[in-house]
Amino acid sequence: MRSLIALARIARLLAHLLHGMAVMALRFPSLDEAGRQARIGWWSAGVLRALGVGLRASGVPRPGATLLLANHVSWLDIAAIHAVVPKARFVSKADVLRWPLLGWLIRGAGTLFIERERKRDALRVVHRMAEALKGGQTVAIFPEGTTSDGRRLLP
Repeated sequence: MRSLIALARIARLLAHLLHGMAVMALRFPSLDEAGRQARIGWWSAGVLRALGVGLRASGVPRPGATLLLANHVSWLDIAAIHAVVPKARFVSKADVLRWPLLGWLIRGAGTLFIERERKRDALRVVHRMAEALKGGQTVAIFPEGTTSDGRRLLP
């Protein structure tokens, strides 16, 4: 029975991923920023629903320029944060651009990418983050730069 539930969730997730790609390709170019953010929030919440993950949030996102910092326990963190704060622009390692299907979606969501192998690239990304914040945007980062168990901070 558990295997059937897992297969059903994977099928729902794949269907939702394909739907997100269609929205990105066909609707995003004609949407304004608010419309894009609404789609990002809806899609991210749908990822969680497809996997049977509940989300409970309290409070409302702060208006205006915001730097959002969080521990990174799993890739679901991104979906959860985007479901609550769809305007957030994440900073991510550039490697994700090579991920099949997802790299394209991640770029389309306004993610800022850092080439972690190039130490000087951090300065470029800091300047991009500063520009985004000066423009009143929300930038989300995982300061540890990787996933952890969430119980302790990594260096």
